Amino acid sequence: MTPSSDFATASAVSSDAQEAPFPKRLSTRIVVLSTVALALVLAMISGTLWLSWQLEGGGAAINDAGSLRMRANAVAIALWEARTGQPSQVDAQMRQLDDTLRELRDGDPARPLFLPSDAGIHAQFERVATAWNQTLKPAALNDLAVSGGEPLKYIGLLPGFVDEANQLVSLIERENARKTAWLRISQVALAALSCVGTMAIVYLLYQWFVAPVQRLQDGLARIEAREFDTRLPVETYDEFGHLTQGFNRMVAELQALYQDLAERVDAKTAQLAAQNRELATLYEMAAFLNTPGPAESLCHDFLTRVMREFDADGGTVRVVSPDDGNLHLLVSEGMPESITRAEQCMPAADCACGGATAEAPVIFGLMAPPGMRAAGGEIGESVESIESGHGGAFTQRCLKAGFVSVAVSAIVAQNETLGTFSLHFRREREIPPSGVQLLQTLGRHLGVALMNRRLVALGRQLAVSEERNLVAQGLHDSIAQGLSFLKMQVHLLDGAAQQGDLDEIREIVPLLAGGVEESYDDVRELLLNFRTKLGPGKLRLAVEDTVARFRRQSDAELTLDYRDEDGPPLPPDQQLQVLFVLQEALSNARKHAEALHVQVSVVNARDFRLTVEDDGVGYDPADIASRGESHVGFHIMHERARRLAAVLTLQSAPGRGARVELVLPAASRMAA
Repeated sequence: MTPSSDFATASAVSSDAQEAPFPKRLSTRIVVLSTVALALVLAMISGTLWLSWQLEGGGAAINDAGSLRMRANAVAIALWEARTGQPSQVDAQMRQLDDTLRELRDGDPARPLFLPSDAGIHAQFERVATAWNQTLKPAALNDLAVSGGEPLKYIGLLPGFVDEANQLVSLIERENARKTAWLRISQVALAALSCVGTMAIVYLLYQWFVAPVQRLQDGLARIEAREFDTRLPVETYDEFGHLTQGFNRMVAELQALYQDLAERVDAKTAQLAAQNRELATLYEMAAFLNTPGPAESLCHDFLTRVMREFDADGGTVRVVSPDDGNLHLLVSEGMPESITRAEQCMPAADCACGGATAEAPVIFGLMAPPGMRAAGGEIGESVESIESGHGGAFTQRCLKAGFVSVAVSAIVAQNETLGTFSLHFRREREIPPSGVQLLQTLGRHLGVALMNRRLVALGRQLAVSEERNLVAQGLHDSIAQGLSFLKMQVHLLDGAAQQGDLDEIREIVPLLAGGVEESYDDVRELLLNFRTKLGPGKLRLAVEDTVARFRRQSDAELTLDYRDEDGPPLPPDQQLQVLFVLQEALSNARKHAEALHVQVSVVNARDFRLTVEDDGVGYDPADIASRGESHVGFHIMHERARRLAAVLTLQSAPGRGARVELVLPAASRMAA
């Protein structure tokens, strides 16, 4: 059952409940039940109280009716006493008997005292009263009037009166016995009614409250178990009926919401899974593109991975030539040889693949006859517009090769289009916006990788150029000057030979030999410097080797002070530049200083410090400054200091020696 049908069912039940005759609500039922129970209890209690009151009044009547016999005998006794001359009590006894009869006739609710409402009892009472008033009382008065005589008449009538009184008492006792039986019956009935009423109330309360609550609890338990097709029967139309109808409506809405939420969760899960795949692809691609290797191999592996990700049947990677702006096919995969041979080089505007080199970085079109649409939104381009220009031949090639759809993305780095890569499909394929964005991102990643390789190549070229510049400067400072001196001496030797001046020849030949030997030493020193390679922690050994070589080449006394304090070792590149500065400083001291003592100090503390001092002839700093870069040795040391981001200080004065200090601050140091 669908959520809409469940909701319709619940609504129908609700409408039926509203149209059905609505009986009393629970509150009305409870009031009616309580009122009926109270009325029954009060009626039973009132009946028992009435019976008790009747029994109490009948008991008093029995007592008074029995006292009639006693008082009649008391009158007889009073008559006998009056005959003997004692004070007469007859009148008083007769008045008491009259009062007793009057009370029996009139009753006394306060005591209570009354005759039972039975005709036989009242008829018997009238006979007793008549016997007293008309027979026995006149006889007593008559006997009292006969002074000294015996109350024979009264005594003769007394047994009959007593019999009538006994008969009255017997009737009242029988009536009380009957009412006592009714009282017991009513008490038993009250107890039975209490039990039955209690059971009935418990049953009704169970049906009205407990059972509906249990059904709701069962429904809630099934809802907790995610049985959203649960519906409760609407058996009553009271508050619980309305509550059940509301429960059914709530469950129907909850079922609809849950199904909608489940669909949303599934869609979101699929979206997250796709995003995770895209992120994994981007991560894998970024890690792969950062690996070294030639551009062709890089682009081929890149294309293979992208084709696998988008399930493409073919693909190409083209780069834009900076010379003519044409697209050159770098790598291809799954493409027919006819296409790769014909599209090795083509103008960017001649094919859909060139459209991605414009402002729109990605296009996705259906490679079909004119009139069919292209997907890709704002960055899409129709095949018809391509065929109307110069791209018809290239489009037809793709169609003949069996490709129906093509997706093209630009290879971009730093807002510069380096080329394009395309994916070809043999079926109609629409790429969603997330896929288009992934293509754009992959194109940027590939562009960055290609640009990095270009920058690395340019860096290598720049490094080679700088090293060549330093080599040229070294050659100019050493070998070029020596060769110039040798050229001059050879010219003088040629002139002396032509003149036959042997003395001059003898003077020139030693100079030539010394110049050749000095140039040879300079060449060896340059070769040694340029071949020097240091590993981590090898600077001290290299410094000691340089100092030993200086000692062999010069008569000056050299003192080395090398201290490793709390500074970390320099990396090989920085060690090599420091060593070159040391070699250049010692070379200048050997060639030009004419020093007797040279002091070399190396302190590897927080800041790295190299100091070379001599006591030679010195030089004029102003003269050196005026010569600019013509003094190649100083210029080379400054170049190497700039590479290190170090501070180079040159101090000297004529006749006071020279001092070279190189300080590499801690901020400029690199980890070894």
